[in-house]
Amino acid sequence: MRTTSHFGLAAVLAAALGLAACGRTGGEVAEAQGPAAPAICLERAAVPTRDAPTAGMVWVSGGAYVMGAAPQRPEEGPPRTVRVDGFWIAAAEVTNAEFERFVEATGYVTLAERPLDPAAYPGLPPEALVPASLVFVPPKAGEPARGPSDWWRVVPGADWRHPGGAGSSIAGRERQPVVHIAFEDALAYARWLGHDLPTEAEWEYAARGGLEGAKFVWGDQTGFEGGKPRANTWQGAFPVADTGADGYPARPAPVGCYPPNGYGLYDMAGNVWEWTKDWFRPGLGDTAGDNPAGPPRIAAYDPADPSAPKHVVKGGSFLCSEDFCWRYRPAARTAGPADGGASHVGFRTVFRGPGPEAG
Repeated sequence: MRTTSHFGLAAVLAAALGLAACGRTGGEVAEAQGPAAPAICLERAAVPTRDAPTAGMVWVSGGAYVMGAAPQRPEEGPPRTVRVDGFWIAAAEVTNAEFERFVEATGYVTLAERPLDPAAYPGLPPEALVPASLVFVPPKAGEPARGPSDWWRVVPGADWRHPGGAGSSIAGRERQPVVHIAFEDALAYARWLGHDLPTEAEWEYAARGGLEGAKFVWGDQTGFEGGKPRANTWQGAFPVADTGADGYPARPAPVGCYPPNGYGLYDMAGNVWEWTKDWFRPGLGDTAGDNPAGPPRIAAYDPADPSAPKHVVKGGSFLCSEDFCWRYRPAARTAGPADGGASHVGFRTVFRGPGPEAG
């Protein structure tokens, strides 16, 4: 059964209320385009394969660090000292082009491309069971903006190939991060390469880039640096208007458009949410020690949706603003439904093989 989170809650609400696409076509709910901006920001000549699993990846030496922070949101912190072994992590989020290579090689069909199981949703009419996914649709002038169900739509035909619905495509977006990716889709891609998804501890350690205790991946300063954006986030009053001061209003940017962190990793803040392997519980609880991997599935718990176990997602997205989400900090975390995706959810992979010194 497809479940909910802070960004997945609207999936069930909208379907139950018959709001699928709210009467708009796929073309009408496609992401805002805004002014002309680069289609490619980071040329990645090398991409990982099973024969070259570390291509396009960065080695992060292991070490101890303080995970988490004094909570800014109820699900964060308190801080814990943990240690992780060294690992390879993708320098950038997995792109549409890279995911397409996987699909062409394997014939894989993502969750968003599959119809809902009617047995899992006995109260829904047949037209609500078609393949679909969540698409962000900013409210128009005069429309309500009371909560997620007012700016998320379940859009039939929305999937990784059609990020805004059936009328959209990824043509010209090959270097953007792939979206509408469920946890099982991300894990399938990772395993195809002989990779894995990062644990929350690995992801946060990598995101910090060596800055111990810093609020953001670049330090403690908010806003732009020298008039230049540090990440793809929301500027303006959410969810009504994103000014697009970072170059990409209310939509993903191509990977690598903003400065990397101290480890040479791009988009560890903003752009799209990224899956981790860990099951979600509010707070870090007893997380400590060496290579923590989160709670067991049986202990997973989301207070907003107690019946559905979820995974931790990290990094925030282009929809995160200072006045609403503010989860593009390394310590920030939230719950992602294990069997659902949306137009702002992607991933990157890790490889736990030997480091460069072993070669």
